[in-house]
Amino acid sequence: MTGAADPQHQQHQRLAQLRANLATVERRVADACAAAGRARDGVTLIVVTKTYPASDVRLLSSLGVRDVAENRDQDAGPKAAECHDLPLAWHFVGQLQTNKVRSVLKYADMVHSVDRIRLVDALSVEVQKSERPELGCLIQVALEGGPEPGATHRGGALPDQVLPLAEALADAPGLRLDGVMAVAPLRGRYAGDPAGAFARLAEIASLVHRQHPAATMVSAGMSGDLEQAIAAGATHVRVGTAVLGVRPPLG
Repeated sequence: MTGAADPQHQQHQRLAQLRANLATVERRVADACAAAGRARDGVTLIVVTKTYPASDVRLLSSLGVRDVAENRDQDAGPKAAECHDLPLAWHFVGQLQTNKVRSVLKYADMVHSVDRIRLVDALSVEVQKSERPELGCLIQVALEGGPEPGATHRGGALPDQVLPLAEALADAPGLRLDGVMAVAPLRGRYAGDPAGAFARLAEIASLVHRQHPAATMVSAGMSGDLEQAIAAGATHVRVGTAVLGVRPPLG
């Protein structure tokens, strides 16, 4: 069988699509770095592959992608196992429940969503049990603010909780404090203002870095706001839709 229904033809089409999308994103990142007076090699592109198959991860790897991210362990675990032979770093970016820690540690090189002491403790215990290399960790910062109940339900430590959490993480055996992460909020003071949100994150990142000089990573910016994140000093941007296309609905 030939034509559009041919799996090999479809793979070639998908490869071409991903190559074009990556080139577009790369131009955006390079332009944003130039506008901010920053070196292009100071920003790492992490491709968020959630909801997409392992076949796409393989294609991305063939195009030179080295960092991929997932947010649901039930999807990430099998996908990472299927791609274990590829030279990839796996970033876990979703909210992490303590009962999923052991599973996530089987494949994750870095967790971006550390937001509470209990999670620090659980990660430390399981890293030591597994005898795996130390785990890079970022503190997720909630920028929604506001006194209403449930204001931080998407995850993240409030700004005044970040420094105590950073201290606990830095002292935890098996864990490495690498920096901070945030998502531009949909409500609160910075709703609709990603530039303001990322500027606030940069202030918090500076406070953390002052006490922990090795914590230099700032993970911020996605498909719609990577330029604002880079302008504010992001070292890593997490891009999914702009590379892989509009996501299919989650099952």
